[in-house]
Amino acid sequence: MTDVTSAKSTRRSHHWRRDVTELAGLFTAVAVADAIADLIGHQPDGPYLLIASAVALAVTAAFHAWWSRRHSHAPPPTAIDPITNSGSDSDDDGAAPSHRTIPAASTLVTASTAAGPARSPEDTVLWRMRTTVRDAPGSLAALCAALARHRVDILTLQTHPLAHGTVDEFLLRAPAALQAQQLSRAISAAGGGSTWIERADAHDLVDTPTRILGLATRTALDAAELPLALRQLLGRCTIHSLPAVSITGRSTGETAPVEGVLEGTVMRLRDPSGGAITVERPYLPFTPTEFARARALVELDARLGPRVPRGEHVLTLPEGNEITVRRVDRSDLEAARAMHDRCSEQTLRLRYHGPVHDADRYLDHLLSPRFGRTLAVETASGRLVALGHLLWDDDETEVALLVEDEWQRRGIGSELLGRLVVLAIEAGCESVYAVTQASNTGMVATMRALSLPLDYQIEEGTLVVTARLDATPVRSLPPYEQAGR
Repeated sequence: MTDVTSAKSTRRSHHWRRDVTELAGLFTAVAVADAIADLIGHQPDGPYLLIASAVALAVTAAFHAWWSRRHSHAPPPTAIDPITNSGSDSDDDGAAPSHRTIPAASTLVTASTAAGPARSPEDTVLWRMRTTVRDAPGSLAALCAALARHRVDILTLQTHPLAHGTVDEFLLRAPAALQAQQLSRAISAAGGGSTWIERADAHDLVDTPTRILGLATRTALDAAELPLALRQLLGRCTIHSLPAVSITGRSTGETAPVEGVLEGTVMRLRDPSGGAITVERPYLPFTPTEFARARALVELDARLGPRVPRGEHVLTLPEGNEITVRRVDRSDLEAARAMHDRCSEQTLRLRYHGPVHDADRYLDHLLSPRFGRTLAVETASGRLVALGHLLWDDDETEVALLVEDEWQRRGIGSELLGRLVVLAIEAGCESVYAVTQASNTGMVATMRALSLPLDYQIEEGTLVVTARLDATPVRSLPPYEQAGR
C-alpha cells in the first residue's frame, strides 16, 4: 500500500470514529436533559432553571461547532510571500526582504493570479518599461503589487544597480485598454521615478543573453551592423558616427578614449574605423551594465576588422546583358572613382547637389560600412556602372542612387532601390527618404515604382521624397529574370 493510500485510509477511519462519538454524545445529552427536566420541572424555580439550561446548552453547541471547524482539517501551510518566496512569518530579527530578492516563477504575482482569469492574447499588448527605484527592502514588492492591481503580467525583469538606487527594466503584458499614462502613474505611486515606457513586440520576448548573442553574431558578420546593433541593444536612442577626418580632408578632432566615456545620457566610444561613436538618449541615464555591453560590441568590431558580406546576385537585363549586384566598401574606392570619371556633370550634379569637383571626396564616407550599406552594379567585365547607398542619418535613413549615363533607363536604378528598401526593412527602419532636385523626374518615378506610401516636401527647388515602410510587410526580392524593369 502506498503512502497516499495509507493516508487516505487513516483519514476515513478518523472521520468514522469521530461521527460515532458525536452521535453517542448527542443521545447522552438528550437523556441527561430529559432527566434534568423531570427532576426540576416540579420545583418552584423549575422554569427558570430550564431556561438557564437551554442557554448553557446553546453556548456549548456553538463552542463545539467552532472547535470542530477549526480542527476538522490539517492546518494550512505557511503563507508564501510572492516577492521573497518565503513564509509570511517574520524572522527573529524582524528584517524585511531585500529589493533584490527575485520571486520564483511559481510564486510571482501576475495578472492572471491576482485579478481573475487571464485575458486572451487579442486583449493584451506588450510594453517595455524602465524605472528607477531606491535599492531598499520592499521597493520591488511595491512595483509588482502595483502591476498586479492593473492586471499586468511581468514577463521578464532585469536589474541595473547604480551607486544610489537601481534601474529595473520590465517586459510587460498589459490589457489593451490600459494606457501608458495610467501605467506610469501607477509606477510613480509605487515609488518608481524617471519612468520610461514604449511599446514592445514579439522580438522582445527573447531573453536578454540570447538577444545579445544574436546582436554579436550580426556585428561579426557585417561591419555595417554595429550602429544598428547598438540601437537595438540600448533601445530608442540616437547614434552619431563622427569621422576623424572630414570630407574636405581636415581633422575633426573627434576621438574617444579606448575605454570609452559614460556621462549620464551620453556615451562616447572609440570607432575602430577612426573617429568616435556617440550614443544619446533623452529619458534615462545609461547604466554601467549598458555601457559595458556597448563597449564589448565595439571591441568585437575592432578585433574583427573591416568585413562586408560578399554575396553576389547575377541579373539579366531586358536586352540580354548580365550584371552583378553586390555589397561594396572602401576596398572598391578606386573603381567607384573611375565610374565618377565616366559620368557627366549633369548626372553628378543631380546626385550630389553641389560642385561636381567635390564628388570624389564623398566616396570614402559613402563606402564606409560605419555610415550605412552600399550596393554596386558590376558588368561582366568587372566595371562598376551604378551605386546605391543606404545611409544611417540619426533616427532616419537616406537612400541615394548614381547610375552611369550609358546604363541609365534600363531598370538598374529601380533594381538597386528595391534592394535597398528591403535592407532598410530588415534593419527595422520605419521610413527612407531621397533628396533630389525637383526636376529629377527619373528619381521621382523610381520612388513611385516602390508602390509604398510617399510624402513629398519641396523647398527652394530641393525635393525630399519619403517612403513609409511600416505600412507594408517585408517583401521578397524580385526574380532575377524579371529584375530589369
